[in-house]
Amino acid sequence: MQRIEKTFAGRPLIIETGRMAKQAAGSCVVRYGDTMVIASVTVSDKRSTLPFFPLTVEYKEKTYAAGKIPGGFIKREGRPRDEEILSCRIIDRSIRPLFPEGFQNEVQVFVYVVSADQENDADVLGLVATSYALAASKIPWAGPIAAVRVGRVQDKWVLNPTFQQLEFSDMDLVVAGSNDSIMMVEGGALEISEADVVEALGIAQRGIRELVAMQNELLEKSSQPKMAWTKLDPPAKVVERVRAEAEAKIAKAINQADKATRVQAVERVKDEVKEQLKAELPPEEHSFIGSVLGDLEYVALRSQVLDSGLRVDGRKPTQVRAISIDTGLLPRAHGSALFTRGQTQALVAATLGTANDVQRLDSIDEPKESTKSFMLHYNFPPFSTGEVRPVRGTSRREIGHGNLAERAVQAVLPPFEEFPYTLRIVSEILESNGSSSMASVCGASLALYDAGVPIQAAVAGVAMGLIKEGNKYAILTDILGTEDHLGDMDFKVAGTAEGITSIQMDIKVQGLALSLMTEALAQAKEGRLHILGEMNKAMAGPKAELSPFAPRIVTVQISPEKIGDLIGPKGKTIRGIQDETGAELSVDDSGLVTIAAVGGEAMQRARQMVQAITAEPVVGEIYEGPVRSTTAFGAFVEIMPGTDGLVHISELRHGRTEKTEDVVKKGDRVRVKLIERDERGKLRLSMKALIPKPDGPAGGSAPAPADATYAEGGDTPAAAVEAPVEGADGSEGGREGGRGGRGGRGGAGGRRRE
Repeated sequence: MQRIEKTFAGRPLIIETGRMAKQAAGSCVVRYGDTMVIASVTVSDKRSTLPFFPLTVEYKEKTYAAGKIPGGFIKREGRPRDEEILSCRIIDRSIRPLFPEGFQNEVQVFVYVVSADQENDADVLGLVATSYALAASKIPWAGPIAAVRVGRVQDKWVLNPTFQQLEFSDMDLVVAGSNDSIMMVEGGALEISEADVVEALGIAQRGIRELVAMQNELLEKSSQPKMAWTKLDPPAKVVERVRAEAEAKIAKAINQADKATRVQAVERVKDEVKEQLKAELPPEEHSFIGSVLGDLEYVALRSQVLDSGLRVDGRKPTQVRAISIDTGLLPRAHGSALFTRGQTQALVAATLGTANDVQRLDSIDEPKESTKSFMLHYNFPPFSTGEVRPVRGTSRREIGHGNLAERAVQAVLPPFEEFPYTLRIVSEILESNGSSSMASVCGASLALYDAGVPIQAAVAGVAMGLIKEGNKYAILTDILGTEDHLGDMDFKVAGTAEGITSIQMDIKVQGLALSLMTEALAQAKEGRLHILGEMNKAMAGPKAELSPFAPRIVTVQISPEKIGDLIGPKGKTIRGIQDETGAELSVDDSGLVTIAAVGGEAMQRARQMVQAITAEPVVGEIYEGPVRSTTAFGAFVEIMPGTDGLVHISELRHGRTEKTEDVVKKGDRVRVKLIERDERGKLRLSMKALIPKPDGPAGGSAPAPADATYAEGGDTPAAAVEAPVEGADGSEGGREGGRGGRGGRGGAGGRRRE
């Protein structure tokens, strides 16, 4: 076993090999704090016949890592969560460019998170472990590399911030690279400037160098010779013949503004050349014809951009495709937008839900279940590119693109406390010819405007490309699908007019200099501002009113002590409010009650019922309610739902009262005044305080006003007594009041029902 330990960003970092997974081609354990990952890599001895490099990365978070057992009926880890898939993509996109061109042996990478301290994120550790496992194995690979996370808390840069620090950071940026170049960037931010991003990348580069140096130090002690493999280059004769027949034709065919026309023209040339040369060349050389034709297309597109400055659709490098926008297309959706840029089109819908619609998350990175009130889902069906292919659930690409767009928009959403809606956005890609994730960002912003959501500002995104040969290069704005496929970089930048909110970079070369990324960021800003200008022409801000089909939400703050009263036994009270009004209610631990209803009348009724149940009685206020029970010493009156108070017999009316039932009976509705609340919370009520005191003999019964009417069976004016309440039951209140009344004459008793 070999290991190295150093302090990195204030915490101990250990890289270890030779103790676990020794039958793999390479393995590595990385520990940072108490977070630990194991990476193992394997390689097939046989060359694959697939037309692409068969690399698979699996990233698994084990629940035992945090001392948890999986929830639900199946008590084992199942399909990967979105966060695991996103970590897979970070590792895959970082290591893939460093495998040698032409290497076709299948490679598998497995990363297990086996300990989680709920402070340090394991994703960057997974890449470090993978890098060392590959570099120390027999697999040909141009590493090592490393990854770090960069945050900024109170204007101070933080390398590998903890989860707690990220709560206060204005950016969350994951950067992978080598000693002198950047390989991959992924992250979100709160409208930071391009200069801030460049500075963050510089901070990351210094941290990456430390981690690469640690790996190199360990590699000197433990590494294997690289396996022998042979690159299958086409024979020179085949290259010469294909070039002679196809080079000029392909260079002409690629220059088509329409994607389908361009693809058909290029495929027609390829088919003609294949048919012609198969008749000339021996059968063992036929398989090379297609690869040479692909190389010619690659060279033709790149040479044209570098030599003439014109792209295959006729645009200049900095030019954005034509944009068209329609909003409010879907009559029943709460908000919708159709965003079209060139031949990329996204239909985006926004839905407003309640607090009950939040997504519940169970993660090894948090001690308790958490919730998520904003979701953006991206769908990429095969018809969007005119293809026929199997549909097997949500792909990793769809999850990755949705997360990128979600981060971009999340930065401008109003706080949940101010706008207590759960928001879900769905982007349906109807056409795709490059930059569909950035079209989703633009469409999402417009759909939220259409829904009346008060976002801080519009967000737009643009995908940047790169063509680089030696020292000659061209940065492309708003790339096409073919420019992404045949180019060297896919650099997506989204944000507002004030700054960047989301960023993602993938490359196909072995790293980019920081100066080149700085230039790309500046050009991306120009493109983003142009797109924002077009969006502003279509819709300059959110609608003043929500959709009539969206729920209206109000919040009521109650005392946490009243939560039990609102919920009631087994949820009976809160369900009763929902059944009676049709509104939807939820309450959190702080006592914040959220009421949602499509109709305003239902919402107001529900709010009144909540306030009635949870209100605190106020001394001096007048209340009206039913008599729940009568006793020898007075009557118990319910002044609020579940809250009784005692009207002592001496407070029923002026003068002497021999018997409570002479004045009120069970079920009568009476008006009372709260005159006292003792230290035990018991309420003392008075009816006579609401009746003018008559002039008469002391201690005698006072005559009522000449025009007074009397309740049936009694001699108390009807102003203080109303008709009985059907079904009133005061037996329980009477028992409780009896206990309270033993304190003597004038005592008050009352309680709040549960």
